[in-house]
Amino acid sequence: MTRPVLRQVHTIGRRRAWVIWVVGLSVYVLAVFHRTSLGVAGLLAAERFDISAAQLSTFTVVQLAVYAAMQIPVGVLLDRFGSKRLMLAGLALMTGGQLWFAWAGSFEAGLAARVLLGAGDAMVFTSLLRLVAVWFRVKQAPFVTQLTGVVGQLGAIGAATPLAAALSTWGWTRSFASAASVGLVLTVALALLVKDSPYRGEAVERIKVRALARTLAEVWGNPGTRLGLWVHFTSQFGATVFTMLWGYPFLVRGEGLDPGTASLLLVVMTVTAMAFGPVVAAFTSRVPYRRSQLVLGIVCAIATVWAVVLLWPGRAPVWLLTVLVVVTAVGGPGSMVGFDLARTFHPSSRLGRATGVVNVGGFTASLVAIALIGIVLDRLAPGGPDTYTLEDFRLAMSVQFLFWGLGIVQLVRYRRKSLRYVEDVDPAALEALRRGDTLLPGISREPDA
Repeated sequence: MTRPVLRQVHTIGRRRAWVIWVVGLSVYVLAVFHRTSLGVAGLLAAERFDISAAQLSTFTVVQLAVYAAMQIPVGVLLDRFGSKRLMLAGLALMTGGQLWFAWAGSFEAGLAARVLLGAGDAMVFTSLLRLVAVWFRVKQAPFVTQLTGVVGQLGAIGAATPLAAALSTWGWTRSFASAASVGLVLTVALALLVKDSPYRGEAVERIKVRALARTLAEVWGNPGTRLGLWVHFTSQFGATVFTMLWGYPFLVRGEGLDPGTASLLLVVMTVTAMAFGPVVAAFTSRVPYRRSQLVLGIVCAIATVWAVVLLWPGRAPVWLLTVLVVVTAVGGPGSMVGFDLARTFHPSSRLGRATGVVNVGGFTASLVAIALIGIVLDRLAPGGPDTYTLEDFRLAMSVQFLFWGLGIVQLVRYRRKSLRYVEDVDPAALEALRRGDTLLPGISREPDA
């Protein structure tokens, strides 16, 4: 079938593109805030709902499970309906979910609210990455992608400090209801200012249901997709586990830090991720051939520092815990490399589906790791959070090494397969990749109409 001819009506990579990105980024910052809001409220939530560690982790596990399960359906809907509609739907779900959580008085009601939050959150990030892909130039896209992840972490800072202060001053209901109200303002900005594409004409691919299974199989069968997935899986989960739930209790109950110092370390973690984002972006845009090797180095560094902390005799000194959060934080920018790989190995008409598959990786690892940590803690300290010890946390946090080990093996494996795939499809593409191109002939360029 002949592809529709698109006519460019807006300049790519200029002022309008940045306005659209800023609005979309604001939605993503709010999504990160909602996603990580339980990090500093975890101990308070355990008291409010009178629940165990496993039940507390269930809040986050269910939220992430919904997020991960929706990534491929969201990718399909994104390629069909575009970013604006999905982000509006995501905002509505997140706002409703956070309002529900504000007034929830039982474990079951709180769990239902986290389901809505996970569903809404699932629609935001991949939609924003599609806007970046179509509104910015090829050389701009890696930097803007990293900048998206970096600035998005402001939401985690908001959850680590202002939310913690609000909870102590205003209480549970008013704090979470106030956070939910921000979504109403952003809905208006999104509706008025964001456009799906700089082109006039059919800007999204109208996928027929009968062809869906075939196109998804093709996306999954591309080894570059799976390389991106394992990049995301291996580098992202450590920071997510730490900021979303278990970092704060580990620092306070396990390492004996006061709540203020623990919150400050969470802020340091977020600021570090923001600082390293441009560094990773510069590397990936200049040396795309070595992207997955950079991630391997980051993951090995994270695992090494965690081993030192968990094997330290007695409680680790604050300087070592600072090194831990700084190194672990770099995994966040490292995980963004997975999306740059998706952009390299797929034309833009399939970018939503490919990005959705990649995004499954880190959040699947995160939800399983969070659940396992909660199970281990419940077995070791059935009396609840007040009975946690450093030894309990040492054993529980050690489950992360299972995920790093698996991820490293798969990273090496799919790097080799991806390079062979590029060479087989178009030998010129491999040379282009070595030269520093990430929009490859025969690989990620759309066929001529």
